[in-house]
Amino acid sequence: MPFHVRAGRAYGPGILDMKSGIVCGLWAIQALQALGIAPARPVRFFLNSDEEVSSQAFRQAILAEARRARAVLVLEPAAAGGALKTARKGVGDFKIIVHGRSAHAGVDPAAGVNAVSELARQIIHVQSFARPGKGLTVSVNVAEGGTRPNVIPERASMLVDVRVPRWRDARTIERKIHGLKPFDPQARLEIDGGINRPPMERQMALGLFQKARALGRQMGMQLQEASTGGGSDGNLTAALGIPTLDGLGGVGEGAHARHEHVVIRELPRRAALLAALLATL
Repeated sequence: MPFHVRAGRAYGPGILDMKSGIVCGLWAIQALQALGIAPARPVRFFLNSDEEVSSQAFRQAILAEARRARAVLVLEPAAAGGALKTARKGVGDFKIIVHGRSAHAGVDPAAGVNAVSELARQIIHVQSFARPGKGLTVSVNVAEGGTRPNVIPERASMLVDVRVPRWRDARTIERKIHGLKPFDPQARLEIDGGINRPPMERQMALGLFQKARALGRQMGMQLQEASTGGGSDGNLTAALGIPTLDGLGGVGEGAHARHEHVVIRELPRRAALLAALLATL
């Protein structure tokens, strides 16, 4: 995925998510310095290298900085059409392992406890917890089990992705998954995981969004808001009660895909919007 420019778009690995946000942040700060504009409060620019894997290494440092902050501006890429992100779903990961008992599939199958059969029933049951009409999704995206076709499998497992729009959904889904019981009483379930990012609920972003929209109008920008099923570190800061606005990075398409790109002409506009927010908060 070599860097290249074509038809006003710049392509390359991670160029939208999140290199464009870093560029916008650095240029916004540089612009304020060049103009001699000092924000009313200190600006702390936190670059987190493990956000894509749930921010385990830097989570406590992020939370400590957020507790000192009046507002958090997240430089994740914009939603479609340049919209700012005012809500994000919470994210959960669960691993469920089924322990059965092996046996010869032809000679004595009744002596075994088929972990794959138990897993299949659990997959259907777990996915029934989803409430897509309310934005709660539960997806079994990895499943594996067994060793050979002539052996009753003694072990099988699945990985479950959960997205929740509200905190109460997070508590409900954790209780349901950790409360699973085997359909076959001879099987045993081992369950691990939970909600690793709380939802970013809209009320924590609304005031900042209204301010950003007003500033954008002065620059000829008609900013919209959007919600997304993906998580960011904004989920963590909003859960502390800190006003948090997301999606202030670049505009483009294809995050995590081979055609990932950023619209070049939007970069100075996004940096200007961010600078205006920093100068007026």
